[in-house]
Amino acid sequence: MSRLKEKKPLLEKLKNKYRLTISNEGTFDEVLSIRLSRLNVFTVTGLFSIILIALVTLLIAFTPLREYIPGYPDGEMRKNIENNAVLVDSLILELDQKDRFFQGIRNVISGNDFDNVLENPADSIVDPRYKDLSFSTSSNDSVFRKEHEEDEKYNLSLGSAAKPRGLLNTLFFPPMSGLISNHYDSKIEHFGTDIVGGMNARISSILDGTVIFSEWTLNTGYVIQIQHSNNLLSIYKHNSELLKKTGEHVKAGEAIALLGNSGELTSGPHLHFELWHNGRALNPEDYIKF
Repeated sequence: MSRLKEKKPLLEKLKNKYRLTISNEGTFDEVLSIRLSRLNVFTVTGLFSIILIALVTLLIAFTPLREYIPGYPDGEMRKNIENNAVLVDSLILELDQKDRFFQGIRNVISGNDFDNVLENPADSIVDPRYKDLSFSTSSNDSVFRKEHEEDEKYNLSLGSAAKPRGLLNTLFFPPMSGLISNHYDSKIEHFGTDIVGGMNARISSILDGTVIFSEWTLNTGYVIQIQHSNNLLSIYKHNSELLKKTGEHVKAGEAIALLGNSGELTSGPHLHFELWHNGRALNPEDYIKF
């Protein structure tokens, strides 16, 4: 009871009414008179403080004033941070692609199984829409296959250390039919031939071989590389879809990709085709009729 008696005067003090009067000093006329209590003053002051804090917070959060807060990054710094994050992500992707490429080469050389080579198998980059895609073999394909198989039947140099025969005597299957938009030119480091065609047109392997790289790259988009006999390597860039994965064996004329416009270094739907022999770039037009 004693505690309640002690608290009662405090509550009464908060509710006690006071009059705030403003008067003219010269005439003593009353200009303004306001009735107040301590409780009213505390309530109004608290609400005003909350509203003021909310307004200041909104002003700082949604206006450029926040850049003047010590330690807060300015617009240029935030842009640099975003650019660096994108660059680091691209570098990580490029390093991962290179690691997979070299791992594919090592497995081709050693003859290991490709099922466990990649942490993320290359079929993950093939659009499920093309999983059941079938390409009917034309009469020209059949004739070429027959000629190629007959030509290679008695070739004892395949897989051996013997010198490869002249490439001019090798029958290549054209990767696709179309118009050549850019020719091979080693002087400007354009080590291939650009062929223009319809979007998602079929791209075929030029010879029998093994896929050693089938991935996406930043500059040239979806790329597939095939290792053939006699140290011959064919490269197909800027594809829209890859139909073969690393480690698969392909036949000459077999569909391996679809024409596209992927990668940063492209100006439109086309195939950038490269042909390499013993580590040296060749002019594809000297050996293949597009």
